[in-house]
Amino acid sequence: MQVVKITKNEAGQRLDKLLAKYLNLAGKSFIYKMLRKKNITLNGKKCDGSEKLSEGDEVKLFLSDETIEKFSEVKIQKVRKRKLDVVYEDDDIILINKPSGMLSQKAKETDESLVEYLIQYLLDGGKLTKEDMRQFKPSVCNRLDRNTSGIVIAGKSLPGLQLMSEAIKERTIGKYYLCIVKGSVAGPKEIDGYLKKNEKTNQVTVLKANELCREDKDALPIRTQYRPLCSDGRHTLLEVKLITGRSHQIRAHLASIGHPIAGDYKYGDPAVNREARDKYAVQSQMLHAWRLVMPKELREPLAGLGGREFTAKPPEEFMRMTAGMPGYERFIS
Repeated sequence: MQVVKITKNEAGQRLDKLLAKYLNLAGKSFIYKMLRKKNITLNGKKCDGSEKLSEGDEVKLFLSDETIEKFSEVKIQKVRKRKLDVVYEDDDIILINKPSGMLSQKAKETDESLVEYLIQYLLDGGKLTKEDMRQFKPSVCNRLDRNTSGIVIAGKSLPGLQLMSEAIKERTIGKYYLCIVKGSVAGPKEIDGYLKKNEKTNQVTVLKANELCREDKDALPIRTQYRPLCSDGRHTLLEVKLITGRSHQIRAHLASIGHPIAGDYKYGDPAVNREARDKYAVQSQMLHAWRLVMPKELREPLAGLGGREFTAKPPEEFMRMTAGMPGYERFIS
């Protein structure tokens, strides 16, 4: 027999959902059969799996250790040691300044992504155990493109993951980016349009309302705010706020108005990219998730973060490209 004591990481979910994670190699029919036969009980009573779990509940599995081992597997991918740039951390969430070139999540099974580095960081620090991962696996709440750097939010607990994911979905978190674009930009300004994605090429096209036709029925409305922070005439450092959050929105939207991001080889200007590479040793697109403003009201256990603001230092490439722009030190430091 094994006893699973419900912590805040498991509370709030249905019992059958928990059992599907704990006995992740067992089929649903086996789990429900064990429930019917009272081989699995909740707080000493018969249950059917639909019960909502509360912190402090006890789930007893009247199964042999061999059976539990047969139907339970915890996979921990070994990754090379890598120091994470942690912007903020508490018991429920962690904000990480992701470097350019790192995936936020796996694209294929053999990938190493921020999720795997996060799990290794928590295991090494004694903040997570292999046993904990039977019931809950820490994960990211938002994603950045591989070649975009900046703040990624991850949940260390189920409530943290759920609350942050909910705030992102409802767009109550203020997300501000820094980018270096071609030319001198007058502003601030809010621009809108429609974004159409080609799934085969993973590339998007930005259209104006008067350019839409019958074939563009899948195009999604986009809205982007920006304000110039400093400029040397050839390039401008912008702060961009996403009103909508679509795939490649900032990169494609700015390119569509003649201000592509330096180092962006999908939507950018080849001449600007060559100069950025040769003169400033730029290796990736100059787009950085810089600043995060939490909603004013957050439920427990994150209530103390309401209204707080966090920033992540941009990569050294930003420093090199903005060094000739008057006043750059206020933003790149």
